[in-house]
Amino acid sequence: MELRALSRLAVPAVASLLALTTACTGGTVQGRPGASGLRDPYFPKAGNGGYQVDHYALDLDYDPADGELHGTAVITARAEQGLSSFNLDLSGLKVEGVTVQGVGARYNRTGNELTVRPAEDLKKGEVFRTEIEYGGKPKALTDADGSKEGWITTEDGGGGAAGVDAPAGADARAGAVGVGEPVGSMTWFPGNHHPSDKATYDITLTVPRGYEAVSNGELRSRTEGPDGRTAFAWHSPEPMASYLATAVVGPYKVTTGRTPSGTAFYNAVAPGEAAASAGTLARLPEMVEWGNGRFGPYPFSTAGAVVLPAGSLGYALETQTKPVFSGPLESEELVLHELAHQWFGNSVSPKSWKDMWLNEGFATYAEWLWAEDHGGPTAQRHFEAFLAGDTSVDEEADSDWDAFPPASPPGPDQISDQPVYYRGAMVLHRIRQEVGDEKFFALVRGWAADHRHGNASTADFTAYAQEKTGHDLKKVWDVWLYGEGRPKQPAAPK
Repeated sequence: MELRALSRLAVPAVASLLALTTACTGGTVQGRPGASGLRDPYFPKAGNGGYQVDHYALDLDYDPADGELHGTAVITARAEQGLSSFNLDLSGLKVEGVTVQGVGARYNRTGNELTVRPAEDLKKGEVFRTEIEYGGKPKALTDADGSKEGWITTEDGGGGAAGVDAPAGADARAGAVGVGEPVGSMTWFPGNHHPSDKATYDITLTVPRGYEAVSNGELRSRTEGPDGRTAFAWHSPEPMASYLATAVVGPYKVTTGRTPSGTAFYNAVAPGEAAASAGTLARLPEMVEWGNGRFGPYPFSTAGAVVLPAGSLGYALETQTKPVFSGPLESEELVLHELAHQWFGNSVSPKSWKDMWLNEGFATYAEWLWAEDHGGPTAQRHFEAFLAGDTSVDEEADSDWDAFPPASPPGPDQISDQPVYYRGAMVLHRIRQEVGDEKFFALVRGWAADHRHGNASTADFTAYAQEKTGHDLKKVWDVWLYGEGRPKQPAAPK
C-alpha cells in the first residue's frame, strides 16, 4: 500500500510550539495524562486509562514476500477525563505520523507504550479521532507460559489454492496470522489492548492477488486493484475485545453458507488441511443451532472458522466469529469449545485476565453438555471422572485440575492452565447440582443475555447466580471457586 501523504502532520517542533502556546495562554481545559496501564492483576501495563475506544478502522497492506506490514489505524474514542496526553499499546512497528482531530500530534515511544500529546487538550466527554500511520515487520511475542502470539508467519498449507497461480515473491505461498490473547494484538495495530475496552471494527486487508485475507465479522467487499493486489474489507458491527481480533493471509479455500436459522458462516481452510477438516466443519451449522437452544441466540451476525496449516500455532483460539485452528481439524469437541466462547468470552468478555475461568470454564462445560446431548458421557459422568482421575471418560481427568482455585491463578503464566478450564467447568456443575436443571439452564441463558456484548467479573457472576437461582451458593464459591486443594465428592442431592 502506498502510504497517504503525511504533509498534513505537524512537524514535532511545530506541534511542540502549539502545545506550549496553549499551555501559556491558560486554556479552559485542564487536562492530565491518561494512565499508561489499567493495573490488570496479571498484565498491569495492558490497556490505558482516560478514554474508551468506540471504533477501530484498520487499513492494512501486507506483503508475504518480504513480511512487511504497512497500516493506517483510525481510532475513534471518548475521553473519560480531560486529557493532555494518552497512551496506545504498540509493539515493534515504526510510527510514521500521528494526528488527533486532524491536527498533527507529538508522540514518543517507551517500550510498548506509544504516548500521544494532542496539540490541544481533550475535554472530558469529547469524542476524538486519532490517526496513526505505521509499518515494519511485525513479530510474534512469547507469552509467560511459553506460547507464541501476535503476528505469526505460516507455511503454504498444501501448495496453494487450486487453479491460482502463485504470486511473485521469494516464498510465494507463505502467509500470516494475527492472534492476540492476551496482548499480542499490539504487534500489528495500536490500541487500548485490554479486554475491558471493547469496540466495533472495520479491517481492510490488502494482499497480493491469489491470496485470501480473512478477518472478523462480515466480508463487505473484495476489490481487485490494477496493481495486482486485492483489498478485503471486513466489518464487525458488534463490540469486540482487541485480543479477539484476527487477520489471516494465505491461499485458503473458502466456503460460505447459512445455518438453518439464518446465521451466515464463512470458513477458510488451508488446502492441505481441507480433506481432514471437512467432516468436522460440516457440523458447525448444527453446533450453532445447538448453542442457540442451550445458551440463547447466537450473539453475532456471522459464524465460521479458519483452519491454518498444521504447525502454525500450538493452540486454537476463539477469535470473534471465526475461531482459528492449527489443522488438521478432526475434533468436533475443539470446534464446539471455540464456538461456545462466542457466547462466553467474546460476547460476555472478562473485566480482567483474572476472570479467565468465566471464558474457559463455560466453554469446557459446553463440551460436556454437547456430549451429554449427543449420546456421550453426561456432564455428571465427566464431573465424577475428574474426581476419580478416570481417563477413560476424559483424557485430562488425571491432570492437575486442582492445582489452584480457578478464580485465583497464581500468575500470568497460569491463566490458561487446567484448573481454569476443568475445575472451572466443575464449579458450573456444582451449581447445577445445587439448584437443579431448570434453574441452572435459566441461569446460563440469562447470564449470556443480560451481559450480551459487555464485560463481567467473577464477583458479577457469583452475585448474579445467587440472585437468579435464589440459592445460597457460598459453599460452592468457598470450596470450588476459591478453595485450595482438591474438593471432596459432594453429598448426593436429596
